[in-house]
Amino acid sequence: MLIEAWGLRKSYWTGPTEFSALRGVDLEVEQGEFLAIMGPSGSGKSTLLHLLGCLDRPSAGRYRLDGLAVEELDDTELSCIRNQKIGFVFQAFNLISQHDILENVELPLVYAEVARPVRRERSLDILRRVGLERKANRRPTELSGGEVQRVAIARALVVEPLLLFGDEPTGNLDSQPGEGIMKLFVDLNRRGTTIVLVTHDPEVASYAQRTIHMRDGYVVSDSKRPLAAAAPVA
Repeated sequence: MLIEAWGLRKSYWTGPTEFSALRGVDLEVEQGEFLAIMGPSGSGKSTLLHLLGCLDRPSAGRYRLDGLAVEELDDTELSCIRNQKIGFVFQAFNLISQHDILENVELPLVYAEVARPVRRERSLDILRRVGLERKANRRPTELSGGEVQRVAIARALVVEPLLLFGDEPTGNLDSQPGEGIMKLFVDLNRRGTTIVLVTHDPEVASYAQRTIHMRDGYVVSDSKRPLAAAAPVA
């Protein structure tokens, strides 16, 4: 089991007032699954994603990622896990406009101190996979919204993560670029990447083989369906 979580809770304080974003979530995700997390605003879905992605720590509960007890790790160890095992794609693409596309994709490998020839080769290979190798030397401002999102996905994939997390990854895109991004996610999943997406859009969730719904900090439903029932890639 890649993800194992028991009784995850997360609380925030505003002065003397406590707000419970998660109230005790149990969740298991197998290697190779494609999971969508749905729910209304304030349901806890983004909070859960941040905990699973080691961007935040739970207030209570236990979390195992690929066999590691995450709640027992220090900040340096968590940073290593994020850099080595996890890729993130968010609604805000966070590309560096002063750098070209290739340099943006290379950035996680720079932090990992990968040698320049190796990181350049891996980054170009990832750009080929997302269909942007011919635009490697362009700046983000020269690309369409769908192309910028593909760059963000390439940057997330260049570290060859076990897990790819997305928080409303098509939220800023029109329907046609958004559909292209979801087909890319399906293709990545069929190649073996485990994907966990937060979305409010049932059409986006239809590409996943499993969907959980959240409300008021709880998981209220968990449904699976066979791969053939997911939205088509063709």
